[in-house]
Amino acid sequence: MKSPASPCNGVCRIHSVRGLCAGCWRSGEEIAAWPAMSDGAKRALLGALKKRRKG
Repeated sequence: MKSPASPCNGVCRIHSVRGLCAGCWRSGEEIAAWPAMSDGAKRALLGALKKRRKG
């Protein structure tokens, strides 16, 4: 199975109150950790991001 692609869409602005990127909805910590995350952890985070967007 192919490794999940980064959810980054080039809109890289961390919201001052939420602490999440306005483009991909990840925290700064999640963005920094992405390259070292396992494929399973990436998939889990992508699922969590879907829920955040619906929020």
